[in-house]
Amino acid sequence: MTISGLRPHTLYTIRLTSETEHKEWVQQIETTYETAVLNVRDFGAIGDGEHLDTQAIQAAIAAAPLGARIVLPPGVYKSTPIFLKSHITLELEEGAILLGDTRREAYSILPGVVEKEKEDYYLGFWEGEPVACYASLVTGICIQDVKIIGKGIIDGNAQNSDWWVDAKVKRGAWRPRTIYLVDCTAVTIEGITIQNSPSWTIHPIRCKDMQFINLSLINPKDSPNTDGINPESSSDIEIVGVRFSLGDDCVAIKSGKYTLPPERRLASKKITIRNCFMEFGHGAVVIGSEMSGGVKQVKVERCLFKNTDRGIRIKTRRGRGSTAIIDDIVVKNIKMDGVLTPFTINAFYFCDSDGKTEYVWSKEKLPRDERTPVIGKLSFENIECINVQVCAGFIYGLPEEKIQSLTFKNISVTFKEDAVPDYPEMLSFQEKIARTGFVFRNIIKLSLEQVSVAKQLGNPFLVEEVETYNYK
Repeated sequence: MTISGLRPHTLYTIRLTSETEHKEWVQQIETTYETAVLNVRDFGAIGDGEHLDTQAIQAAIAAAPLGARIVLPPGVYKSTPIFLKSHITLELEEGAILLGDTRREAYSILPGVVEKEKEDYYLGFWEGEPVACYASLVTGICIQDVKIIGKGIIDGNAQNSDWWVDAKVKRGAWRPRTIYLVDCTAVTIEGITIQNSPSWTIHPIRCKDMQFINLSLINPKDSPNTDGINPESSSDIEIVGVRFSLGDDCVAIKSGKYTLPPERRLASKKITIRNCFMEFGHGAVVIGSEMSGGVKQVKVERCLFKNTDRGIRIKTRRGRGSTAIIDDIVVKNIKMDGVLTPFTINAFYFCDSDGKTEYVWSKEKLPRDERTPVIGKLSFENIECINVQVCAGFIYGLPEEKIQSLTFKNISVTFKEDAVPDYPEMLSFQEKIARTGFVFRNIIKLSLEQVSVAKQLGNPFLVEEVETYNYK
């Protein structure tokens, strides 16, 4: 819940009362000081959904003093990409829609690499590599102290354009996101609805101190690559109270590909995801598969996953590199309903043009080298999964670099009796299965405590090449 409509620079007392525990929490807060409020209509915006309002909105942003709030009142504001600046708040009031222009040629292009005297600057990114991309409807580059708030809607309008047509074909440049943030610090996006994204909905890359709170991210189930929030090489991220209903992963944590120079492979870390509702995506919370910089210190708690293909999903493969370290992942207090496979760790993910080569798919023990990824410590606790169809958990590490430590505690999985066979993960030569228990392969230390599987076909636990196995 977001409290809105408060006056700036004012002291408020917030009281929270628990009906069950008969307790009350009292806290005083002071709202932020505002220097000015700028209405985009005063700058010439029409808001009729027909005229192009980009110039008026951009003029209001350019004219805003530090600490100002730019307001979009009720109306439909058709726009090409707008660019934010530091120390402002952009508010979409209830009834306001920022609507993306459908013309591909109306979108400016962000080059992948901008040459600099000492160190090239990476700007446009697509699936872990610096390449030319169309600017996004809302774009922030090197900004700080920015808020995007309100009860309005940012609509990428992709269903009325050609962004979803031949989506894997590059035409001019790669598809825009709806909100794209590069090298930004202290950005909060709260309260708004974002829908019909051309590709990933919110994509912060090389960002720090980001908050995504009480959002609704809505894309059609069949829309291509319309992930929800994809932090890439970013740290200190909070994703709280967000509703996801999408055509791809709800949250996908990434950190680039091995083609990046080692000094550019930055880890994504210190990420908290809580109190979220995730529906219809390919995965609810996903790590990878572009994660050559590593992903560390991720906590997922108090979330509901419903009708996603997979729940917690780790995707990696040979070729991501020894810097691709996944470690310190904690997942607890989760409910899953209708998730096809609740837990997957796949070290043979067959993405990219070379993803189906023998180097990637071979189950033989290959030499460890600078291309070998690492999966460290992961723990799962207090998780209930019902109406599961495919597999309770599909965990498959590399034989030459086994998963270091997995802990499952107080986990229950119940299968749907009329389950339909499907693939538990995306790897070569894997057949469709149904109502299969936990599959564990290539792990150093595996601990199961109070883990139950019901209505499965066959053995609830298949354990192969596990060095230390504790079951309670």
